[in-house]
Formats: sequence, C-alpha cells, structure tokens
Amino acid sequence: MVVGVAGTRSSAGFGRCPDAVTLLLDTHFLIWLVLGSDRLAEFPWLDRYRPWGVSPVSFLEIQCLAEIGRLSVSNPEFTSAVIDDPRFSVDDIALVALVRHGLKLGWTRDPFDRLLAAHSLARRVPLCSLDRRVRSHHRLVVEGLAR
Repeated sequence: MVVGVAGTRSSAGFGRCPDAVTLLLDTHFLIWLVLGSDRLAEFPWLDRYRPWGVSPVSFLEIQCLAEIGRLSVSNPEFTSAVIDDPRFSVDDIALVALVRHGLKLGWTRDPFDRLLAAHSLARRVPLCSLDRRVRSHHRLVVEGLAR
C-alpha cells in the first residue's frame, strides 16, 4: 500500500481542541480515510462522527509500518496533511495519561492497540476499530461496529 500526500503545508504541532471529537480512529481507519478507500462504503455512519479524532500514536504506528515495508508513506507530509485537514482533530494528549490508562490493559501485547485503547479511555470516547481483540475487550467501541 502506498500512501502519499502532496501539496500540504507544515504544521507546528497537534494543537487542535478535542472538545467536538466523538470517536477516536484506529490507524487502519485513518489510513482508509486519507486514501479514500472503497472499504469506507461499509461504514456509511462514519461521517456523522466528524471531526474524526486522531491519536498521535497512529502517526508513530504508520511510520513503523513504513520502516518494516508494510506501508509506503511520505513523512512528515502525511502527518502534516492529517493535522491540516479539517475532517480530523489530532488530540495532543499527555503521555502520562496514556501510560496510566495503558497499564490497566493487559489484554493486548500490541503497543499501538494498547496506546490507542488507553487514549480512548482517557478521553472517554469510543475507539473506531475493526480489530477483533480490541472490540471484544475494550469497553468503549463505536456502536456501528459489531463485537
């Protein structure tokens, strides 16, 4: 999978306010939305959750996937494009909040799933994920996704 974003302007940080966010996207949904993937047709309800919440953890996961050859992405352009896109609200949550909530999530050994679920818990917003393990163990999952 190749992800490239051209013509984006650089942002200094993740300063957007998360007040209006009603869900947090997992990394797969973030990639699909940026790419305009056909998979999104399965989730027509997704638009009513705009702006979509994005964790900075997803940017790190995307970079790690690129480094192991599972994704081709142009960074920092991809990250800047998401930050600058009004459809998304990047939540600059404190790392200590993620760790505090993540320490309680022993049901996963995947560090990115753990941090995204912790982010969801810390902000008390549902996580939009198709991951079966996340959906079966995490208590805050988007209603449109069956367990």
